[in-house]
Amino acid sequence: MPGLLRGVARTAVVAGTATAVSNRVSRRQAGRWAQQDAQVVHAEPAPPPQQAPAPTGAPTMEEKLEQLQQLAALKEKGVLTEQEFAAQKARILGG
Repeated sequence: MPGLLRGVARTAVVAGTATAVSNRVSRRQAGRWAQQDAQVVHAEPAPPPQQAPAPTGAPTMEEKLEQLQQLAALKEKGVLTEQEFAAQKARILGG
């Protein structure tokens, strides 16, 4: 019987210790979460996101002429074929 009593007492001590440790860990974690929540609440608000600049609209005639000159230079160098040049020219003048 003394061996059985000793085993029951040991089990009770281990269970009690485990419960105490578990409660302590839970309280500590709850305290950490409360601190994080308090820091988030007291933190400065994030600045509003910046918007991208609005499109400038249709290109000006000067911009179109500059693009056409660049296309002509590419065609002269042989980078663009006659068909590619015509298609890009139509896109620039039509847009």
